[in-house]
Amino acid sequence: MKKLLSMLLASVVMLSACACSQDEKSKSDSADSAATTTTSQVIEEIVAEPTNFDIYVSNTYLATGNNQMITDVNNVTFRAYIPIEEYGELEYCFYFSNMVDSTYSMGEIAYGGRPGAEFTIHSASISDGGTSNAEPLTNTTAVTFDGGSTTKEVGYMETFWTDPVSFNVPDGHFLVWEWTITGAYVPCNNMSSLTHTSKSVDGGSFGWCDEIPIPNLIGAKREVNKTIACIGDSITQGCQTTSCQYDFWVADIARDLGSDYSVWNLGLGWSRSSDCALNGDWLNRAKQADIVTVAFGTNDVISGKYGNNRPDTCDEMLGYIDTIVTELKNAGCEVIIFTAPPFDFPADSTQESTRVEFNEALVTMAQEKECELFDFATVLADPADYAKTLYGGHPNGEGCRVVADKFLLQFDAMIKE
Repeated sequence: MKKLLSMLLASVVMLSACACSQDEKSKSDSADSAATTTTSQVIEEIVAEPTNFDIYVSNTYLATGNNQMITDVNNVTFRAYIPIEEYGELEYCFYFSNMVDSTYSMGEIAYGGRPGAEFTIHSASISDGGTSNAEPLTNTTAVTFDGGSTTKEVGYMETFWTDPVSFNVPDGHFLVWEWTITGAYVPCNNMSSLTHTSKSVDGGSFGWCDEIPIPNLIGAKREVNKTIACIGDSITQGCQTTSCQYDFWVADIARDLGSDYSVWNLGLGWSRSSDCALNGDWLNRAKQADIVTVAFGTNDVISGKYGNNRPDTCDEMLGYIDTIVTELKNAGCEVIIFTAPPFDFPADSTQESTRVEFNEALVTMAQEKECELFDFATVLADPADYAKTLYGGHPNGEGCRVVADKFLLQFDAMIKE
């Protein structure tokens, strides 16, 4: 709603400016009156009921997008343990997009915008997972679709919501998502061991899996002061932090802010800014937030845009970031641009020179776009060598804690204003 009102306010300004350009005062007065009347009519006609994105906000800091595709799934049950932000009895509603958000590796299987094929949901449920995956599931509750159906035929490229369901997650417990599906091509998340994920084939025992289809929004109806979305690559997702310890920087920020704020992790391993600039469902999800952090660069200078088979140039990267920021700003979001962190590239390499040039240019872009800038690179770099990392190319838990502390030191007042 805040974004719609921003757009309408802009329309009012434009209409008023046009009216004032008339030569005669009587014509100007008449035009102003007409503009006011027209604008009131427009507001009455355009303002719609809130969408589900206005009602349900993310209730986990675990990354939940699609950066991979699983194939030839036949009656397989997938289970994921979801750490949550606010405990207790809440109304949940889950969202899924049958499209791949970003490119994985060189895009041999999954690339930004690749559609998922039709697939069948045989059943879905949520459970209380206790405090670890060693405990039995309790309070298993069916999740339904389309007004009460326990099954669903998902269409080609379809986006859909489940029906709302009330559920209680006790303090410190996991919310467990589980569904049984069949399909030839189903978008999924390469979780990189960030949480406990497993699958069962044809009702057999569960075994570990790392490529798992899960909802793209673990949505809950809860009152929060602001919503924050963090879009980026594996360093945002939290890859290569300690397995199942949730010590990546997005999680640290979410815990520090507490349940009065919703932090939606939209980080995806291997992603590039060019994937996000496609302006598909991935970026659209980010547009739902009040504040969005944008952190790309590493895969851009290593792999580049899908299909180009070369690293991106600095100008290309800046073009993609410009598109992303413009779309977010037009949607009414406050934007925080992150500089590209070090990745231990050789100091004389093309990758490092492009990264340095890109980071320098982001300072100017942030000023021109009236965005905030977070110097992610300097926080994670060796003070003696800007090209070298202190905490690893994928920062470990210690490095992520430093990032979260520096970020909140700079932006806590902005978030809480």
